[in-house]
Amino acid sequence: MKKILAAVTAPDIIRVIDEACKKYTSYFDFDICSDTDEIIKYINYELPEIKVIDFTSTRIDSRQILESISADPWLHNGGIIAVVADMEERKEIEEQKNANILIVQTKRQFADNFSRLLHILWLNQQFLFSRGMQGQLGTSESGSFICGNDPIDIQVYTSFLLNYLYSSNRIDTEIRSKLHTVLMELLFNALEHGNCGISYEEKTEWLEKGNDILALIKQKAQLDENKKKHIYISYEISGTKAEFSIRDEGAGFDWRSRVKKEVTPGMHGMGIHISENLVSDMTYNEKGNEVRFFVSLAGKGAANTVPLIMSPYQAVDYADKETVCLQNERTNNLFFIVSGKYAVYSGRKLVSILTPNDLFIGEMSFLLNDRRSATILSVGHGKLIKIPKEAFLNLLRKNPHYGIFLSKLLAQRLYVQTQKTMALNKELAELREKENQK
Repeated sequence: MKKILAAVTAPDIIRVIDEACKKYTSYFDFDICSDTDEIIKYINYELPEIKVIDFTSTRIDSRQILESISADPWLHNGGIIAVVADMEERKEIEEQKNANILIVQTKRQFADNFSRLLHILWLNQQFLFSRGMQGQLGTSESGSFICGNDPIDIQVYTSFLLNYLYSSNRIDTEIRSKLHTVLMELLFNALEHGNCGISYEEKTEWLEKGNDILALIKQKAQLDENKKKHIYISYEISGTKAEFSIRDEGAGFDWRSRVKKEVTPGMHGMGIHISENLVSDMTYNEKGNEVRFFVSLAGKGAANTVPLIMSPYQAVDYADKETVCLQNERTNNLFFIVSGKYAVYSGRKLVSILTPNDLFIGEMSFLLNDRRSATILSVGHGKLIKIPKEAFLNLLRKNPHYGIFLSKLLAQRLYVQTQKTMALNKELAELREKENQK
């Protein structure tokens, strides 16, 4: 069961959330808060996966809530759905490029789309938790989405991919902005010119009349020949790069002449050339209905954003194979992982590798007042923030919700370890059964 916080005062928005959640009672539960301080407190302590924030409310300071979440990297799990008054405010919020916002909707759009949005979120919930289990995944990940002929699908899936890469420390803000531009451009090309068959000339004529392109897309998408068409998005994320493929079910286009064509500033038509300059090795299939490209990554778990309240503590740089702590020594410090990789040895046996996605080193012995259970060595260069026990306890007293976050982190690690143990036990039982059958 995932929790939704409705930071909302408008009855019509509350009604939309209530009706949508009734369709997914086994998956989502929601609470309503209408006071700014209570909302911030709820987010700090309950850590809801989805936050619906009503920017139209005069009783809620939505900007303060957004700033509180943005200022604290430990609250960046899940995502925010921002509800605004009009398209002008939507544009203003979108231009802030806040990594925590999944999507911005006007009240009308929210009423039309929220139920579908919940369905998409549930089907792809792994993208809501870019700080938890991702640290336990392998070095290469791949997946795919089937996107309908609806601009909201494009916005949501683009946000999912960007937030996942950004929050798992694979891309920085600059690459995130470039990738956002490319994905939106190519996905809308697949929708407009691919599945909906809108020609360059038709789009030009439509825009010159002052019309909204989304209205033309909606009109074309409802035609019988286009209703069942989809856009297929696939990705593969390795240690050094992320590759993307976007394929539509349209007739394709003469991409060779389009790529060679000289760029002329105008209302539209420059997107392909702009995209080529922002990513690497953009290629098309022969038909012209599929495009592939990749972006370079910083590497999984490259660096963590340091919470502001940790900035007073000592930052320590480590060279390759330098000792962080020794097995059986007394526990006096907790380490927050800013960057690098760290090998965990029990005796002479390598047990695990820690990265910034693991957040901490030594939290178990720290919390249990026990001696270190393992020796930690740096793998390559890295940086840790060294937090004395007394200072961390004072930090928790001032920010008790961090204790909840730490408990959640430990519970996730325990869950993963339990799953591994169960899998090993199953394998062992199968081997024994085979042995007994001989």
